[in-house]
Amino acid sequence: MKERYFTDERKPKKRIIEQVSIDCVIFGFYDNQLKVLLLKFKGLDAWALPGGFVFHNESIEEAANRILEDRTGIRNIYLEQFYVFGDKNRQFREVHEEVMYKNSIHPQDNHWLFQRFISIGFYALVDFSKVTPELDDISEICGWYDIEDMPLLSFDHPQIFQKALETLRSSLDTKLVGFNLLPEMFTIGELQSLYETILGKKLIRTNFQRKILSLEILERIEKKYSGGSHKAPYLYRMDVAKCEVFLKTHF
Repeated sequence: MKERYFTDERKPKKRIIEQVSIDCVIFGFYDNQLKVLLLKFKGLDAWALPGGFVFHNESIEEAANRILEDRTGIRNIYLEQFYVFGDKNRQFREVHEEVMYKNSIHPQDNHWLFQRFISIGFYALVDFSKVTPELDDISEICGWYDIEDMPLLSFDHPQIFQKALETLRSSLDTKLVGFNLLPEMFTIGELQSLYETILGKKLIRTNFQRKILSLEILERIEKKYSGGSHKAPYLYRMDVAKCEVFLKTHF
């Protein structure tokens, strides 16, 4: 991984596209908790999102999946591009120098990592109980952190994280990104709990139910047999055909 992150300067630089990077924001949801996957560089008080660089022989999407696997061991999840970060002052020489020296790499003043970078952001929402992160060889921590209690991130990763969170929240309805975290059959209450956790606020039950049912993507199954029958909520499941029509129409 060290070679892929920094590239060995004895090898041709044409292996990577200089000044283009990828940063991945991986949100984890489980038991009404929303977390984000973060890395801590070895020997430094420097935290970051999983990121890396694009090779000439791969697409941006291929690079995002390879980088996520290289940095965290996570594979076979759907990543979606959400934004491009290209501020004219986007340079992070000091952090890169610290990380490189800790990995016994002594860069020249004109090293390509010290130039301005444009970063392409990708995000995903997964069930974190089913994903086991793995350390790469330049990190000492790779783990899940509550989005309300995160360590301070290096680079401009606080802004990247915030933009990804805004995208996730706005995509709950338009792209139905949260439904894959629910069991096949669920109650409106369970769906509302998921929405409330991701949105970070309480929702009015009647308004939420009216809004969700108005999307016309759910199929009502039966009463949920727990407690008295008059109190048991209805069970629902996604209507796949209607969801496909909804997504084609709205996105």
